[in-house]
Amino acid sequence: MGDRFQAIVDVQASAQEAGTLAADVRSWLIASGVVSAERTDCVLSADLGYPSGPGADAVVGLSGWSVPWQGGLDITIGRTVFDAGQGDPMAVTCPHCSATIDLLDEDFELSDEAWEPFREVVHGWGEGRDVIVPCPACGRPVEPTFWKWADDYFVFAHLGFMFWNWPPLRPEFVAEFTRHLADHRTVLLEGKL
Repeated sequence: MGDRFQAIVDVQASAQEAGTLAADVRSWLIASGVVSAERTDCVLSADLGYPSGPGADAVVGLSGWSVPWQGGLDITIGRTVFDAGQGDPMAVTCPHCSATIDLLDEDFELSDEAWEPFREVVHGWGEGRDVIVPCPACGRPVEPTFWKWADDYFVFAHLGFMFWNWPPLRPEFVAEFTRHLADHRTVLLEGKL
């Protein structure tokens, strides 16, 4: 069955402002009852997280979910590669020329040749390095955070909110969440482990 997650990732938060934004959003979520203030063992990505609170049902779609349900929130601050969990990245698109590079071969396996330059981009970001590679189509160099991954398989950021085993977050909640992140551009990443 596995564990599912939804991550609201702030792709514009700088390393310097991520902590302040996280604290502001955490306070808002606790005050509105979406999560409880006392941290427990309720997430997979950290030792402790914030369990869903009494107001959580108001921000999710419960169709098909047994009630009551229980989930947790992990707030990740710091340079992180957020990914979709299972499977492999299928493709990546250049922000300059819009060329899409397929990363899977005819057997739907990760192609070593196509994946090789991007492996360093992903691992480099996680290790604190900005690996800049040229687009295979147009040759222009691309910053790690500018590549567009199919289905947002990878998101590089300094701030993310991982909702573990929650029903689908309502779009209006995600929009309000974004407003609390200074209207930064966010990505809603969904995955399963």
